Amino acid sequence: MKSYEQQLLGAWENFCDDLKAMGREMLRPEAPGNPVERAQAFRLLSRNIALGLSFELENKDPLFPELSHYFDPLRKQGGDNSDALYVGAQINGIDTYRVSGHRGSASFFAVTVVEKGDTPWGGAVAGALFADDMALDENGCFELYLGPEPHDGNWIKTTPDTFRVTFRQFFSDWENEEPMRARIDCLTREAAAPRITPEKIVDGLARSSTWVRDSILYWATMIEKWKACPNTFLSYRQLDDNAIDATPGGEPLICYWQLPTEDALIIRVTPPPADYWAVEFGNYWWETMDYRYHLSNTNQHFAHLLESGELVLVVSHADPGIANWLDPAGHSEGYITVRWIGSETYPKPSVTQLPAVDLPAHLPAGVQRLTVEQRAGQIAARRRGVSKRFPY
Repeated sequence: MKSYEQQLLGAWENFCDDLKAMGREMLRPEAPGNPVERAQAFRLLSRNIALGLSFELENKDPLFPELSHYFDPLRKQGGDNSDALYVGAQINGIDTYRVSGHRGSASFFAVTVVEKGDTPWGGAVAGALFADDMALDENGCFELYLGPEPHDGNWIKTTPDTFRVTFRQFFSDWENEEPMRARIDCLTREAAAPRITPEKIVDGLARSSTWVRDSILYWATMIEKWKACPNTFLSYRQLDDNAIDATPGGEPLICYWQLPTEDALIIRVTPPPADYWAVEFGNYWWETMDYRYHLSNTNQHFAHLLESGELVLVVSHADPGIANWLDPAGHSEGYITVRWIGSETYPKPSVTQLPAVDLPAHLPAGVQRLTVEQRAGQIAARRRGVSKRFPY
């Protein structure tokens, strides 16, 4: 066997061994242990193999970057937003890049340039650009330059530690808002077209399995911090000071929930005036529920508010017939996140846990109720919106 064949075989065997070892981590005693949640843990592991290979092997060359989406209904972690389309590319802080295309019409749109850091998703945000600050032509098209030297028009300065650009698009009206269509080009490269080599594969496989392990364990460790304060909304910064590529323009408030089958949660808050607001709902492993078939969030478009402007949400294992229902989908614990973006205030919701049979007596008058047919229509509309955001 030739030396490069030995290297490739060894890299592949190490890759498989690393993933095999991760199986034990998915059975960590801190994690919930019912059949649904154990199955979900191993599905998460399999899904994140695809994410790791995409980030660390397939789309790793900053001289030949390609925009690709991160999360979708089949690949997610890290408290992904059910409203979101996350798109990004590998870049560096030396070269100059141009992103050109159509901005789309998502309710919230922001670009961040991210530096290397202590988390699997990098560190501090080196620069950001919001939709309101982006120059567009009469057709909604744009050019955005990324690089160390100033550039006319839309420009974000990169730093020596820059390694990624991320576009966040949050959709309120899933069926009618349009996603960005764009491409990225490195304008200063002199390299010939990329070629595959044994060294690239060996290095990429090693980085990929490391990323899978580190990213899954990072979020599993993080959830334990909120688990110490159940039913209480706290910001990321209150519990951790790691620099991370968080959504700019607002500080998410996160709550840990744990719900026996016979209980329910009532969540109440009055949303402030904001450019965009949403409530997200996910499991212990920081994945949203399958938002194609389950109600895993609400936002400024979908939510039904009381006449007073208050938002009342119900979390329960059985459908309570309430418009603002969050469906655990068989999970017994996880997280809830509220995002107030572009708001002057960040109100914390209240959480009340009670027996599900007592739920009707504790709901305020005016809460909208749905028939079985209306619930089916509510979910069908969400699925049509997902198909538009992720067409294939």
